[in-house]
Amino acid sequence: MDGFPLAPDEIRILTGDDAQRALGAALAAALPPGSVLFLEGELGAGKTTLTQGLVAALGFTDTVTSPTYALMHVYPTPGGQVLHVDAYRVRDVAELYEMDLDELVAGSRVSVIEWGEGLYADWPDAPVLRLEHVDTAGDVRRVTRRR
Repeated sequence: MDGFPLAPDEIRILTGDDAQRALGAALAAALPPGSVLFLEGELGAGKTTLTQGLVAALGFTDTVTSPTYALMHVYPTPGGQVLHVDAYRVRDVAELYEMDLDELVAGSRVSVIEWGEGLYADWPDAPVLRLEHVDTAGDVRRVTRRR
């Protein structure tokens, strides 16, 4: 993936929400149409904040929130919809496929899937980013590209 902001195994330290959103914007510019991006990391690590930057960079101007309870949100952008999936509460990924995951991904400009480890094999070329708190008191995050 030419121009992707992180090479495999690269680590980046981000301070503050603006830095996370800026990485999201860089990802939006680098990911070709139809891409899937996996985000992993503990609760509050910034997965949704990074997604906010990605979706905003594609032209969505409303609020982007975590789909923890809805499981999926679709955000319309001028370049095509962005699918945002949170699989944290999903016991079996078959539940997502029953909700037409295949068709939603196929019809999306970008699909961002949080907690999607059970789907990695279905999109073997999709990048996986891990977000972690660097310290417990601050707003510093470590982002590692796992693949």
